[in-house]
Amino acid sequence: MPTVLIIDDNAAVGVALDVLFSLHDIAALHAASPEEGLALLARRGVEGIDLVIQDMNFSADTTSGEEGVALFRQIRARHPDLPVILLTAWTHLDAAVDLVKAGAADYLPKPWNDERLLATVTNLVELGQANRALAQRVGRERRERRELENQYDLRGLVWADPATERVLQLACQVARADVPVLITGPNGTGKERIAEIIQANSQVRDGPFVVLNCGALPSELIEAELFGADAGAYTGASKAREGKFEAADGGTLFLDEIGNLPLAGQMKLLRVLETGRFERLGSNRERQVKVRVVSATNADLAAMIRAGTFREDLFYRLNVIELRLPALAARPGDILPLATRFLAPGKRLERGAESALLAHAWPGNVRELKNVMARANLLAQGELIHVADLGLPAAAAPAPAPEAEPDRDAIISALTRAGGVVSQAASELGLSRQALYRRMERLGIGRGA
Repeated sequence: MPTVLIIDDNAAVGVALDVLFSLHDIAALHAASPEEGLALLARRGVEGIDLVIQDMNFSADTTSGEEGVALFRQIRARHPDLPVILLTAWTHLDAAVDLVKAGAADYLPKPWNDERLLATVTNLVELGQANRALAQRVGRERRERRELENQYDLRGLVWADPATERVLQLACQVARADVPVLITGPNGTGKERIAEIIQANSQVRDGPFVVLNCGALPSELIEAELFGADAGAYTGASKAREGKFEAADGGTLFLDEIGNLPLAGQMKLLRVLETGRFERLGSNRERQVKVRVVSATNADLAAMIRAGTFREDLFYRLNVIELRLPALAARPGDILPLATRFLAPGKRLERGAESALLAHAWPGNVRELKNVMARANLLAQGELIHVADLGLPAAAAPAPAPEAEPDRDAIISALTRAGGVVSQAASELGLSRQALYRRMERLGIGRGA
């Protein structure tokens, strides 16, 4: 049940608010003085109190509002995230406006309107609960991230998004198991980095880590690259050469773009995965190796199996564990940390550039982001990197509507109808609350108006 602390020297105010809140499942605590209120806050803390409603005067012979200002500043200093509603009279409007600018949630005139007060309290309590839940989730994610970083060798990987963390947790969990791993995801997402992390936390972490991009070689040379070749095995093979499996013996072989492996190579790869034995091209002598195979692809292997271009038995052999690495757009929490990593020394992003990075779709994923930041580092004239330096396509955005300019009488009328609740008056006038405060200050409303 939400709890509201009422700090008011008038016992009748405390009773009236207690009754009102109890009818709407809100608990109320009452303090008759600033000292008592601060003591209650110290004992209960922000975990036990969701909101404070405070008066502006506590001495019978005082109407300046200075006591309320002092109390608010003490609450804000000790509990900066705790929402505070001020109960005040029109004579204290200017002081209340100043306090709202300093962080008060809102102010309400005495006598208050029950419905408006309840609406304000309910909104603030719900917002506070949501903020606390968010803070708890962020704190939990940070703790989990620190545990992951302390427990495993992540090869300096930069990430912040929960989607990436889930992939990392699974990669580290299966790293020590001697089974093949298939990493799937779009090009440029960092699949090779995940393979490196698997190697770094495996039982063969001290062995070699050998990479073969199956999509970067002609099909007739892939078998020679994988298994090696004796002299004369093919045109131009003047001497024997070692294949990637031999080079990776005692370590990890990372086969990128495995979907590009021709069917003949797939059959031989399947045999090696099953037996650890193979022959070089042009040789009849079997060789034995112990290799952890990690493969990656951006292709739809299931569709390739249906089309007859990828062996189903090889797919199941490679896919003992599958790690799906999402596109960069699907893990937006990684965008700014990665962009910051790619910044040149002495450079930093201005806020508009950060917003542009977050709004971009990143079809080229992390690889595209790295290239964008490399270009921006070169084009930026000073310390700050601006939107124009990024060279991203401009996002279509509606032109901002001109801000309404209500006159003094319209503002006073709206405030009167709203019972002094600035947020309601601002909504009626089509303004933000901050915009209304600026106009009130400029027009002198509340200062003898």
